[in-house]
Amino acid sequence: MNSMTCDVSTGEATEFLANYSGLLFGSGSTCVRLEKNVKRMAQSIGLMAEITILPRHIHLTIRRAGSPEVLTSITSIRDVPINFNVITSLSRLSWALADREITFREGIERFGEIERMGGTAPGVILLLVSLANASFCRLFEGDLTAMAIVFVATFAGFFLKQTMAIKHVDARIITAVCAFVSAVIASADNLFSLGASPMITLGTSVLYLIPGIPLINSFCDMIDRHYICAFGRLMNAVVTLCCLSFGLCLGMWLMNMGMF
Repeated sequence: MNSMTCDVSTGEATEFLANYSGLLFGSGSTCVRLEKNVKRMAQSIGLMAEITILPRHIHLTIRRAGSPEVLTSITSIRDVPINFNVITSLSRLSWALADREITFREGIERFGEIERMGGTAPGVILLLVSLANASFCRLFEGDLTAMAIVFVATFAGFFLKQTMAIKHVDARIITAVCAFVSAVIASADNLFSLGASPMITLGTSVLYLIPGIPLINSFCDMIDRHYICAFGRLMNAVVTLCCLSFGLCLGMWLMNMGMF
């Protein structure tokens, strides 16, 4: 066996692959990417990996070809924000190991660096999300006044979302509260007759809460026949949409938007 592949034991490799799986899936990866990345790295050191992916846990079985030894690890999926930088870095790591550019021991060290990787500054994300939502308002033919109100509504709602997330408030409560706050602010367009497109203002003010990535990943998992994960992700997205709708409707009712 190549000397580059013998720098870790089967147990160390199993622990690494389990931690890798939990972080990759929690960061927003699809099931097929997870399977390919883990099996690619396992094969690089002469191991065979079998993966069972569940909505909240990953069951990983590792064995070495020609050996009766079998190791099994069950790991929880990391509860971390969706981060495409982490997904990209982890995928590059898998290819670096498969192409033998680094040893497995170096790969474990690099994984630790990826775990500690900081995301984009919260203030930058807050500004970009607010600008993006205002742009969506314009895309749906909202006027400049509507865009300004949507920017303020999104800024307030997303800032509240970031603050509540830091305090580890339940994500469903966060969605409902933020939708309510954004809807109340956006209703100012109708309440004070500020612009010509009040309903567009209201509708686009909560778009930042739409669970687009879980919905897309659910569809991708279904195509790849990972039906349990697809259903789990779909249900999470549906619950999020229900919470969003509750907050939006409550805000509309409170501000007498004429929908009830």
